[in-house]
Amino acid sequence: MAFYKRSRVKDAGFRRLIPLLLVVLLLVFLLVFTIRTSGIAHMFLGSEDGLEDEGLAWDDPAVVLDVKGEVKLPRQTQLSLSLEKRNDLPPRNLDLFPKLAKDHVKIVLYVHNRPQYLQVVVNSLSEVEGIGETLLIVSHDGYFEEMDKIVKAIKFCQVKQIYAPYSPHLFRNSFPGVSPGDCSGKDDPLQKKCKGDVDQYGNHRSPRIVSLKHHWWWMMNTVWDGLVESRGYPGHILFIEEDHFIYPNAYRNLQLLIKLKHQKCPDCYAANLAPSDVNSRGEGWESLIAEKIGNVGYTFNRTVWRKIHSKAREFCSFDEYNWDITMWSTVYPSFGTPVYTLRGSRRSAAHFGKCGLHQGQGQSSTCIDNGVASFQVEEIDRVPNIKPSWNIHFKNNQGGYGAGFKGWGGWGDKRDHELCLSFAYMYHNMTPSLS
Repeated sequence: MAFYKRSRVKDAGFRRLIPLLLVVLLLVFLLVFTIRTSGIAHMFLGSEDGLEDEGLAWDDPAVVLDVKGEVKLPRQTQLSLSLEKRNDLPPRNLDLFPKLAKDHVKIVLYVHNRPQYLQVVVNSLSEVEGIGETLLIVSHDGYFEEMDKIVKAIKFCQVKQIYAPYSPHLFRNSFPGVSPGDCSGKDDPLQKKCKGDVDQYGNHRSPRIVSLKHHWWWMMNTVWDGLVESRGYPGHILFIEEDHFIYPNAYRNLQLLIKLKHQKCPDCYAANLAPSDVNSRGEGWESLIAEKIGNVGYTFNRTVWRKIHSKAREFCSFDEYNWDITMWSTVYPSFGTPVYTLRGSRRSAAHFGKCGLHQGQGQSSTCIDNGVASFQVEEIDRVPNIKPSWNIHFKNNQGGYGAGFKGWGGWGDKRDHELCLSFAYMYHNMTPSLS
């Protein structure tokens, strides 16, 4: 009987604890849910590739997003609207590649209208070791049928196509294309009775020129903060262009560089597949190289994106139509510390071609040169050729564009500044989700 009474007392005590345990479990659930939906789950749970964000503190005031601006987007055309709807379509080839590797590095290829070049980079990507493990996002500056056809034929990995819905190439009679009454060249607004703001050299906007910077900025904001497949993704993303040749070892080398960056160069912002000097093949040393971020095969994570995004006003107001020169001349210098990228001493990607992004349209041979055929893939380019035991050589006082350069112009119209800022603000009400 005594034993029976003691058991009843214990049971009663346990029953009294049940509500408390349920409350505790509920609080834990709510805490985890709040962390995940706030877009900072990786701060506590670790990033998708098993690496924490390197070197750059999440409580750094410099990484607070500037998302308080007004979104002023142009009225869309039917083509613009139809392309925007395509951006919501799921990736293709899910039947061939149903899952992404846990430690995958997403790849973004941004293109305009050079199909001969695009075919070269697509062919080179098809030979990359590990390409089937990841997602390839192709960002189109407008719509060009031949470019679209080449991308749709890709079968070597998951492929997601997105189209810049506010590309000037989609607006023939209105901003951001040419609006009726717009000034051009060095027109005198009073004499010509036209409108528009001039750049620092007295030139009015050219839609085909400003599309360079608009596309890059729209793409960055969309990939990091807009797409279901990548918003909230804490890992690294590789960015390449339609005139970049990618070597077979690029992906495996990149995975090594990301891990080594975390271990050996926590102050490095990025990893690069090629030297910042696009004409260099690399030093060939048994050493890692830390230098300024190049524009061929650069890779960074969400922490770095937050720092870049916090400088949206500087990026959008700097009178320079090239996104990369804008970054080198005003955004990176504003961080207050040297901005290094980590790379191997032998390139795993290369820039080819001699004509500019918007030259030679409609001329089948204008943008083709013998540089494409000159790439010789050696055995060392087929396997990872970076060793974790290597030390790092820092390149200081590098030449090229930097703080103090005032820009080449082409970006003086206030409408372009406002559109650029609208791209920075257009996703700020969206709830991030981990993919």
